[in-house]
Parts: sequence; structure tokens; C-alpha cells
Amino acid sequence: MSKFRLIPFKLEEVKDYTKEVPPGVQLIEAKSIWEKGCQGEDVVVAVIDTGCQTDHPDLQDRIIGGYNFTEDYGGDPNVFLDNNGHGTHVCGTIAASENGEGVVGVAPKAKILALKVLTGAGEGSIESIVQAIDYATNWKGSNGETVRVISMSLGGPGDDTSLHAAIQRAVEQNIAVVCAAGNEGDGDGSTDEYSYPGAYDEVIEVGSVNLQKRLSQFSNTNDEIDLVAPGEKILSTYPTNQFAVLSGTSMATPHVSGALALLIQLYETETNKKITESELFELLISHTVPLGYSTLEEGHGLLNLGVNVPAKSGM
Repeated sequence: MSKFRLIPFKLEEVKDYTKEVPPGVQLIEAKSIWEKGCQGEDVVVAVIDTGCQTDHPDLQDRIIGGYNFTEDYGGDPNVFLDNNGHGTHVCGTIAASENGEGVVGVAPKAKILALKVLTGAGEGSIESIVQAIDYATNWKGSNGETVRVISMSLGGPGDDTSLHAAIQRAVEQNIAVVCAAGNEGDGDGSTDEYSYPGAYDEVIEVGSVNLQKRLSQFSNTNDEIDLVAPGEKILSTYPTNQFAVLSGTSMATPHVSGALALLIQLYETETNKKITESELFELLISHTVPLGYSTLEEGHGLLNLGVNVPAKSGM
């Protein structure tokens, strides 16, 4: 069974205390949706990663459940803690609570289903990832909640039919699947670098830009990139109640996952009907701004939730 790995990331800094809306959350103008009364309330995002520090002050109110698909913690399925750091960081970017301290996520009232498929060393099997996708697809909360978004900042070079099929099953259930493009970029936008599951057509593949809106040197470029989001020097939650600044397409991905939670709540509040996965994708893309790169580099452009959307989108 081939191994899938955490998409590599760079740890820039760890800090014990902070109190701010992180620069990446500001850059995508998440506040423009908050001001409409939507912070992703009760939208469930499944984070398929290294687990999560479930009692982190900024995350403890956001975790709705979880499952451990690895052999870590003696293989106990009920212990989905993060012994790596990556998963906790991703969760914070999506949904860290607005509690007057620490950081604030893109959708600070969304709920996280933390599915641990990668070990402390950042490795996992395709089999466990497939199981986690199916788990998320079929999951029901105690109040009938279902997963609306799956966020995956992991990948491998190999196309796998079982992984592809699991993603297709999720999308058929109107779950948006968001994946990191990968960090094998060579700085040449005309060459393709593919990482799976990001390169599957059914997923929303996210590339990275820095906080100055320039394409990250490491960001994979290919014809499946859908959009880009901040992925350099991203501040978020980190294990043992800390905060860290990380870089990678892994960090760009949760900005999009959180944005989808906001857009789901906004659309469904305003229209009083459930949005389909394809409608959600169109709505997401309507909140992008081209940066002047090729579509292989930036897809439709940079995520910007402050964009005024034309009425035909149903908004």
C-alpha cells in the first residue's frame, strides 16, 4: 500500500500568545461575510489530516467529533489528537473561535470533524484516507448535522482509483472537497506538477500566494488549479495551546474550506434552500479576483470574499 504524506510545510515561528485576526483571513476579506451575519454557524467541515488539539482554547468549542484511522495512540479510534501540528494549524485557519484572544478563523462559528489519517510523522495509507472520506460522507451529528466540506492538505504522486472513487461519492452527496495543490512547484508556470487528490477534476484545487498576492514559488502549477489563497507566513493555532506561522499550499487550502462554510450559510440563509456542490463551486469562483498569472498558476484567481457577486448567482 503506497503511502500518502502530509504536503510538506515550512515552520516559520511558534509563539505562546497572540490576539489578532490573522493576515491571511484579512487578505481574503472574510469580515465582509461576517458583517452579513454569517460566520459559518453549524456548517460542518471534515478536516482529514494529522488530528487536532481538541482542547486548544481557540478550537475547543469548534470540534463536533472525530476519528483516528492511524495506529497512533495505540490505534484507539476515539483519540484523534494531533501529534504533528499540521492538523491543528489547518483547523484554526478554518474555524478558530472569535473569543477575544488567540486567532480567528475564516468561519469562526463552523464546526470541525477532525479525522486523523496521518501519523505524527505525517504519513498515512491511501486506505485510511479513503475510509476517512467515506466516514465524512456518511457521518451524521447528534442533531442530524452532515458534513458539507472536506478539507485535505495531503497528497502523493500516484493516481489511485479507490481514492478517486471515494471523492466522487462525497461530491455526489453535495460535499465540496478542497485539496492542496502541492509544494513541488519549480517556479515555472508553464510546467505541470501534479499531486493527488488535488489533481482530480472533482476537487477544488488550491494554489498558494504570499501576503503580497504574489504566486508562491513552491506552489504546484497545472490545468486543475481552481483558485489561489494565502499560503505563506500563515498564523494559526498549534498544539500545546500555542500559535505558529507556517507556509505551504496546506495553509492556502483551509482558507478556501472556511470560505465555503461562510458561503453555504450565506446562500442558505438568503434563499432558504440547500446549495448543491456545483452551485457552491460557482459561488466560490464568483468570489475570486484574477492576479494576472496564467490559469495554470492561479486558476480563476485569488479568493476574495469582498467581491460583489452579480444577482444571477442566486445571491
